[in-house]
Amino acid sequence: MQTIRALIEAARPRQWVKNGIVFAGLVFGEKALETGALLIAVAAFVIFCILSSASYIGNDLVDAKRDRQHPLKKNRPIASGRLSPGAARAAYALLAVAGCCVAALLGMRFLLLAAGYLFLGIVYSRWLKALPILDVFAVAAGFVIRAAAGAEAVNVAVSPWLLICTMLLSLFLALSKRRHELALMTDQAGEHRPALSHYSPYLLDQMISVVTASTVVSYCLYTLWPETIDKFGTHNLVYTVPFVLFGIYRYLYLVHRAEQGGEPDRVLLTDVPMLVDVALWLLAVVLIIYVHP
Repeated sequence: MQTIRALIEAARPRQWVKNGIVFAGLVFGEKALETGALLIAVAAFVIFCILSSASYIGNDLVDAKRDRQHPLKKNRPIASGRLSPGAARAAYALLAVAGCCVAALLGMRFLLLAAGYLFLGIVYSRWLKALPILDVFAVAAGFVIRAAAGAEAVNVAVSPWLLICTMLLSLFLALSKRRHELALMTDQAGEHRPALSHYSPYLLDQMISVVTASTVVSYCLYTLWPETIDKFGTHNLVYTVPFVLFGIYRYLYLVHRAEQGGEPDRVLLTDVPMLVDVALWLLAVVLIIYVHP
């Protein structure tokens, strides 16, 4: 029973919320009201929950020694010794194979994207996470793959705007996480994560500023783009921009003033203003796309 609890914790079910990006293609592809497409999107979400859990376990296996030096990560199942490496490897193999087998049911292109996501997790855990800048781009690539796979699953053309906005937003979250880790670990940051020895608070703040502005501008351009207006038959999507701005500002506040940002999923699930903002943004998007006159 203790091993099962440790395995569930190592799978990080709280972080499954990140896989919600697979629904973007469904919503913006105007298929959210189609029962068949909705069920397929849910299946895609479940598949990426399985594959992301496999990646988390694989990452913890590689990082177990370094995690023991981290004030928070030292309590993870593998690093703390509550989950043996052998059980973790078996769970990783089972989840990876199961996820890919189910992914094949949604088509070959979806399977390739799912397998690519799993492969990226391996490359990231073993090499890319030690390389500055490439480490955050690898994290962003994982989100982009999930967004593209979600669109592919429901047979929606992958919008370049979807991929650009997903990449920029995930870069924002990844850089904010690096800043939190750097502030938390101080002089020991490089020992825990080698890439952190190449960063500084000032450098990360500059990079966050650039990607923050890029995210907002890209989303604004998307809402005002002629093709977007023609597709949805309305220009009202631009009125969702304030929700995006508030969400980014709120997250920056939590990173700089509340010393949060190390776990984006926790912020999204526990910060009430952020929860309300995301809910209002999603409601506004749905009403504008599906209920506009």
